[in-house]
Amino acid sequence: MKSRDSGPSKLVSFVTNAKMASLVGVKYRLHGCMGKLRAQYLYPVKEFNQNELASIAGQIEAISRETGRWMKEQTHVHEGNAEIKTTNNLVTVVDKESERRFVEALKKIVPEAGFVAEEGTGEKSASGLNWVIDPLDGTTNFVHGVPVWCTSVALCAGPIPLAGVIFDPSSDECYTAYQNGGARMNGNIIQVSDIVRLDQSLLATGFPYDDFGREQQYIALFRELMRNTRGMRRLGSAALDMAWTAIGRFEGFYEYGLNPWDVAAGTIIIREAGGTVTEFNGGNNPIFGEDLICTNGRIHQQMMDVVGRFF
Repeated sequence: MKSRDSGPSKLVSFVTNAKMASLVGVKYRLHGCMGKLRAQYLYPVKEFNQNELASIAGQIEAISRETGRWMKEQTHVHEGNAEIKTTNNLVTVVDKESERRFVEALKKIVPEAGFVAEEGTGEKSASGLNWVIDPLDGTTNFVHGVPVWCTSVALCAGPIPLAGVIFDPSSDECYTAYQNGGARMNGNIIQVSDIVRLDQSLLATGFPYDDFGREQQYIALFRELMRNTRGMRRLGSAALDMAWTAIGRFEGFYEYGLNPWDVAAGTIIIREAGGTVTEFNGGNNPIFGEDLICTNGRIHQQMMDVVGRFF
């Protein structure tokens, strides 16, 4: 593995859309003859050295394990006592209580950091640092007893993830990464797969649950990849799709309509495992963008070429 810079983490100071701006705290200024909007941060952003990031990642892992094990014990939760956000989007008391536990524990690690959390606990911070949390990714699986769900937590400086953890209580697999520190699963270094051809790749995707505006394009893309790869999988948890790409079980994953808490931790884990994460068009803000492709890096351009024919 190549050596990594041990200096402070730096923050890229441009973002590309209003969704991101509202979450990370930026203002826009009109720039250039094309009228493009250039974003500027409204605050200085704290930097961490490698030892600090390693400590933060370790503490996130400990909190994730403790909370995830409690969640696994909540076998009384099922479809009948879940709330319905939208037709295909559920929330349970486990989502809400686990998010509360995460917020209470994480605020002690970086007190100036705010929260961008799925169930709305806490507030984003003017410090530029925010915890991006999905307390239960795969709620529908959870309430149906399908053991494919996880917790996902990342510390972000603006749109840049600094540390992230995905914990799968069903398998006791914990994926951890911090900036320039590599990626690990249960303490062991992991890397993406070495497959170089799309037609030899196993891919994962997810299906939209409330945004069907691009449904026909998406199905056409799915059909194309189904016919021209080793196969397609749909787990029902974007965070685990990304974790499994980082460890080399999948060569790639793509989806649109995701939220920052679905993908923030997975983004840094894949990148630190040697993979690539972008938007469909190659944009470099997948966490707060509209869509996402992540791969082992070796098939990334091939994936983008296929996706680009449909989007």
